[in-house]
Parts: sequence; C-alpha cells; structure tokens
Amino acid sequence: MTLFARILRFLFWLLVISWGVALVKRFLAGALSKPSGSGDVPGKHRDARESPRKLVRDPVCGMHVAEEMALPLQEGDELLHFCSPECRNRYLSQTQRKAANG
Repeated sequence: MTLFARILRFLFWLLVISWGVALVKRFLAGALSKPSGSGDVPGKHRDARESPRKLVRDPVCGMHVAEEMALPLQEGDELLHFCSPECRNRYLSQTQRKAANG
C-alpha cells in the first residue's frame, strides 16, 4: 500500500469517527434536554419565551393585524385597532360625519 493510499484511508476513518461522535453527542443532548411527560407535540418546537400572538380586526377594511403592530384608538370604553393610519383616519372621518348628521 502506498503512502498516499494510507493517508486517504486514515482521513476517511477520521471523518467517519468524527461524524459518529457528533451523532452520539446530538442524540445524548436531545435525550437529556427533554423532560419526561412534557406533553410536547412532535414536530412542534416553540420557544418558551414566545407567547401566542393575538390578532385584532380593523373595523374599516376588515384586515387582521397582530395586536402589537396595530394602531390603537380608544373611543369611549371601546378599544379599536387599525392596520394603518389611513384606515384610522377614514374611521375618524366617518364617525365625525355621523356625529354631524345626527
């Protein structure tokens, strides 16, 4: 066997062993990090800090927007959310016309 063939064989086995060690590490890390009986659904990974986002509906155009991104408007005891300043302005102009007409 030539020196070049021995070097290639050595590199091949070094690669196979390193992949095997990495695979065992991943398996052990995954097995040790999951508590038993956690009730997690397989395939659904959710960050513990991530909370579900609430969607609100724009009363003018009907578009659903995440509550933290919507433009709020307090009108009396009701809190309204708008998708854009244009929808908010359109709503305000409609309510002013209704108030003016009676």
